[in-house]
Amino acid sequence: MKKLSIIKIGGNVIENKQELSTFLKLFAKLDGLKILVHGGGKLATQLATKLGIQSKMVAGRRITDAETLEVITMVYAGLANKNIVAQLQAHKCNAIGLSGADGNMIQAHKRPVTEIDYGFAGDVDDVNKNIISKLLKADLTPVFCAMTHDGEGQLLNTNADTIASEIAIAMSAFYETTLYYCFEKKGVLQNIKDEDSVISQINNRSYTKLLNEGIIVDGMIPKIDNCFYAVERGVEKVCIGHHSMLATKDGLFTTITL
Repeated sequence: MKKLSIIKIGGNVIENKQELSTFLKLFAKLDGLKILVHGGGKLATQLATKLGIQSKMVAGRRITDAETLEVITMVYAGLANKNIVAQLQAHKCNAIGLSGADGNMIQAHKRPVTEIDYGFAGDVDDVNKNIISKLLKADLTPVFCAMTHDGEGQLLNTNADTIASEIAIAMSAFYETTLYYCFEKKGVLQNIKDEDSVISQINNRSYTKLLNEGIIVDGMIPKIDNCFYAVERGVEKVCIGHHSMLATKDGLFTTITL
């Protein structure tokens, strides 16, 4: 089985030109097959503010009304995606920018309204692994933005962590897949005040212990839950840390396994 790396980056990298440039150089040098998934929420918020559109957030999640969806489409599928693709081309990485609607890559449904109406937010139903595999076999590097579609003409704003996880799960049918979540920290920390107190490995048993001890809390819980969701469904392993972890196998970062 060939190896496949799926890397997700967030707004903290995308909005910082120097950080993004450094990351894309590392990404372009990665050996083997690879896929990039990106968000862009901070850039979308900045553009919305310029356009006089108020960004609404509940518990860290964006409420995507019709106006906000237009801004997100412009930023995610346009500005952010094409800027990344152009820079990767400069590094001789033959990237192709995609949303979930392109080639019917990722279909989703509008999140049902419960206590909160998230608007045009999508939850993934299906990843077209066969066509993604064809792109990889054609020596193309897919770059996915955080947008899907419902198959009936409606674009949907979809969490980039979730998209990365669902793509990794789907592609594990064909490849030995590793999923990398890149963010501003070096990994999951034992002590939030100590940037170097990285927990190198977390499995089911140690995760329960870390939860009970209150070491993993708040927004890190859904992120780790998403990691276990992936490894329980066929992804070889999930790594969490700063994007510099792509350059070395011996650096500080966290690996999630069963």
